[in-house]
Amino acid sequence: MSKIGIIGAMDLEVDTLKSKLTDVTITKKAGMEFHEGTLNGASVVVVRCGIGKVNAALCVQIMADVFQVTHIINTGVAGSLNAKLDIGDILISQDALHHDMDVRIFGYQLGEVPQMGRLEFPADARMMELARSSCARVCSDIKALFGRVVSGDQFISDNEVKETLINVFHGDCAEMEGASIAHGAYLNKIPFVIIRAISDKADGSAEMDYPKFEKAAAEHSAKLVEDMVAYI
Repeated sequence: MSKIGIIGAMDLEVDTLKSKLTDVTITKKAGMEFHEGTLNGASVVVVRCGIGKVNAALCVQIMADVFQVTHIINTGVAGSLNAKLDIGDILISQDALHHDMDVRIFGYQLGEVPQMGRLEFPADARMMELARSSCARVCSDIKALFGRVVSGDQFISDNEVKETLINVFHGDCAEMEGASIAHGAYLNKIPFVIIRAISDKADGSAEMDYPKFEKAAAEHSAKLVEDMVAYI
């Protein structure tokens, strides 16, 4: 039987999902509250992991060790790196990588985690398709694209940095947790997908756009996830 771990970095990314759970049990661990219950007929664990890659990685390992989840969905918001992705659109991960990993001095590619033999962490193909189908059902007026999530411990709001993430990493959206969730899921052999609603353009306007659009963007992502879990 499937048991789906749903991770968001902030309360606004998971509060709607938590409010719709039934038969809820709450477990506190590592400063996080894991809400275990039923969502749209599916067995799920919903948690706010906190912001940043370390929090996200810790959360995945707890999901694996304590709750034995069979799938992981990371829901939330991100800044667009792709001109085809406007504020409010959805990015469904094809893969994810760490844009702030730099061990080039020892011959690795920029972004490559040493001794792992790979740069990117691929999402599960079936979960990608389920996410796209759910978006078509419940967010039919919203554009959804497959693409690359690039993550680092920094909020991207600088045009020059944005261009680097596009030109060097071919990223489609930038945020602060997805690659660590992908990394942890990969090591634990748990199929995953990252769903990101676009809250800003990751450029000089991001500081103004993000507070204005983050709540609506997060709700779009959560609505998609709620529908999707019924099909996993």
